[in-house]
Amino acid sequence: MLDLDNLPETGTDADVLEEVVMGLIINAGQARSLAYSALKQAKQGDFETAKTLMAQSHAALHEAHRVQTQLIESDEGQGKIKVSLVLVHAQDHLMTAMLARELIAELIELHEKM
Repeated sequence: MLDLDNLPETGTDADVLEEVVMGLIINAGQARSLAYSALKQAKQGDFETAKTLMAQSHAALHEAHRVQTQLIESDEGQGKIKVSLVLVHAQDHLMTAMLARELIAELIELHEKM
């Protein structure tokens, strides 16, 4: 695991930051994908599998959010971490995954009630 507490202040170690950001994108994408798979299972009436997939989605989202939190803490609100297009892209992935997961959880609940 990368030591996010020691990210470079000047952006000279861009490879480390890029690896962290790619991990954020991968985990957020995995969370979103698992949530949509859970919805598909719920639509087919398999609520146990849907629940399992949503739990896996939660774990992936939790990991992505943990990385985001560490990035924010490392920056300390002082602009220590260079903002790049890929970092913005990672934030987009995370936020859309969080929103998708919340909405999908509601949809699954509705399917289960029907």
